[in-house]
Amino acid sequence: MKKFLPPIFLLVIIFSSFGLLALDMSEEEIIKGRKAIFEQNYGIAKKMSKEIDSGNISNIQNLAIKMGENYKNVINYFPENTKSGYETEALPSIWENKNTFNSLMEDASNDAFKFSEILTELTNSEIKDMQKKLIWGKCKNCHDQFRLPH
Repeated sequence: MKKFLPPIFLLVIIFSSFGLLALDMSEEEIIKGRKAIFEQNYGIAKKMSKEIDSGNISNIQNLAIKMGENYKNVINYFPENTKSGYETEALPSIWENKNTFNSLMEDASNDAFKFSEILTELTNSEIKDMQKKLIWGKCKNCHDQFRLPH
């Protein structure tokens, strides 16, 4: 059975494709949009792990590129008026250290693109190690600094 994307996720995809955030989006739509992007990246990372196990380099590359695009675009989803509400898990440290947060998102994007480029040069074991370092490591670093603990 196919899963259909919720309408807010479709908006996220559309606006992310252009690297823009609609000026008329509500605070709720923005917060839900950024959550959808991060949830998508988590799903991508999990799919990537499965593809690594199956050795499908082409799929891993495509997933890494999508992840990199998401990180590049998510920066637009943290305007000042979205610090709270709508079950956001974002800590105030994002806005207090905006340059650090943006830099981390840019680094995560660059690392995802780098990961996609070096895959053909690595063994399966090395790919797993690089995924831990370049993909999962960035997730942990961001969560430690900018997300409510779980």
